[in-house]
Amino acid sequence: MRGMSLFLLVLIAAGFYAFIGQPSSGQTPSHNIATVISVNNERVTIIGTGRLGDQQLTVALKNGTQVQLQNLLTGALEFDEFYQPGDHVVVAQMNGRYTLVARYRLPMLIALTLAFAIGLLAYARKVGLYALLSFIGSIGIIFGLLIPGLLAGFAPLLITGLTVVVLSSMIILSVAGWTYKGKAALSGTVIGLIFTLLLCVAVGKLLHLDGMTQPVAQALLFENGMRLNMVGILYAAILIGASGAAMDVAMEMAATMEEIKFNSPDISRSNLMKSGLRVGNAVIGTMTTTLLLAYAGGFLTLLMLFASRGNSLMQILNMKLIASEITRTLIGSIALIIVAPTTAWIASLMLTKERPKGTAEKAQRPAGAADSAAA
Repeated sequence: MRGMSLFLLVLIAAGFYAFIGQPSSGQTPSHNIATVISVNNERVTIIGTGRLGDQQLTVALKNGTQVQLQNLLTGALEFDEFYQPGDHVVVAQMNGRYTLVARYRLPMLIALTLAFAIGLLAYARKVGLYALLSFIGSIGIIFGLLIPGLLAGFAPLLITGLTVVVLSSMIILSVAGWTYKGKAALSGTVIGLIFTLLLCVAVGKLLHLDGMTQPVAQALLFENGMRLNMVGILYAAILIGASGAAMDVAMEMAATMEEIKFNSPDISRSNLMKSGLRVGNAVIGTMTTTLLLAYAGGFLTLLMLFASRGNSLMQILNMKLIASEITRTLIGSIALIIVAPTTAWIASLMLTKERPKGTAEKAQRPAGAADSAAA
């Protein structure tokens, strides 16, 4: 059942991508792995740590063909790459024309992915397998549903809301199944994210955010004919970022309350609710700090730049870029404050409702729980 649900959701995303996600020209470049044979740096000017100009490269494709390529250096260190003989690079080919793309990093990325997959399966076994499948499915849905939908000009809040619901359903139900735990976690997540969405719109208008503080936002807007709703895309980014933490908190709350009910079948709903809220207090206390550290880590160099310039706290807090990131962090934290008690209330209601005679409490425990405990 879980595997079929994952398959259907990814199939929907793939169909959506096939419908709107293909390039308008109908042509896609082929890619080759090449080795740099020689480099001519005569037209490169070094200024500090930056380089301007262009490298003239001679590369050899796997079939032995040698191609002359140009590596343009603009001084933008986040994009520029400087090559040496022996480096492996990715070369795109279209209509007989070759273009240098980037350094070839795929083998190391694959090794890192395999290490993650093996570690997850070794630790969580069956549940880890479902988590791995949902991880792969999430990538497919983001690239097959969310990104094509945003690029096609669909309403960002609508397409993002749909994506979040699909992702939440796939991830939570693939791990917990259609159990009280899974239903409570999913319900709490969706309710919390609805409030988060409304809060994004309200706060964004009050702070006059325009969505242009996101990485490469200006280039994205220009390359798509100035037709994208960048504010909506900012709200989409906030919602997607908050959804991961919201699902985490909801699942922790639901799983904990299920364990409490499993080990204390006679516990009343009020006591179960109180226990859940106490657990939620501890979870939120650490998770909100986790969000802060995650966002601060992503903008560490920016914070260091402001500190090195001697900007006052008043200046920093009122800058559009900083205000946008503070908004992202606080809205994500507020989402957790909503999700935790909401999930506790829903789980307490589901786990203590009257069951038919002869139905054992133990039957409500997921089949994979024993496997997870053993792992």
